[in-house]
Amino acid sequence: MQYHPETIPILEAMQQHAECPLCALERAVEIEAVERTLGESLMEPEERVRVNRLGFCRDHQRMLYAQQNRLGHALLTDSILLERLSTLQTIQNDLQNAGASLRPPRLGADPLRKASAALRGMQHHCAVCDTVASHMKRYRRVFLRLWKYDASFRAMWDASHGVCLPHAEALMESASGILNRRERLAFAGEALARLTEQLTKDERDVDQFTRKFDYRNQAEPWGDSKTGVERAVNRLRGWCLGPEPTTRDR
Repeated sequence: MQYHPETIPILEAMQQHAECPLCALERAVEIEAVERTLGESLMEPEERVRVNRLGFCRDHQRMLYAQQNRLGHALLTDSILLERLSTLQTIQNDLQNAGASLRPPRLGADPLRKASAALRGMQHHCAVCDTVASHMKRYRRVFLRLWKYDASFRAMWDASHGVCLPHAEALMESASGILNRRERLAFAGEALARLTEQLTKDERDVDQFTRKFDYRNQAEPWGDSKTGVERAVNRLRGWCLGPEPTTRDR
């Protein structure tokens, strides 16, 4: 298979021997998106419009705050506030007009439901989440093409821990149009077999971890159980606990 720029991050993630290479890749993309948001994209008009429209989720607000770029964070927040205040004024005007109207609301046109939906729309989006999702969609498709065409990648995949449960589902969802039916079934079988194998080990380690709190088992070795909970949670939900899954900036 001919390599191109999007294959390099995937190959690097595989070479890290992470518990889930796509978690490592996603985390690297997320960190880069946060840094870029407070860096070069801060003054790009199109990007500011997008940020004003989408805002940021709580997790990415925390990551932006942790960058210690207080001026950049303040500039973005001020732009978002102005956008939200404008939207709130429109919502208030619509409610006032509905209250002054003598006509009963049309079916499905409850003004309070409309206001609630508008408020929900102001908080259920995130510019960083949107960027990460867009990048990961492309990376999943490249990952699957590498699995299909590249023997050296297949060897790395065979030697890996596989992927976490969320990324196994996402890869299977992305496989349509890249892998034929036989290939999709083969890939799904491999992904699920590795997932089952790793979760089985995680369960043994978590069980051993709990057993070590019984004084009767103090002489038993810890083995890999000290990190069992973190590995199990990360494999079930995608990376969220413990050391960073990527070697970026280490």
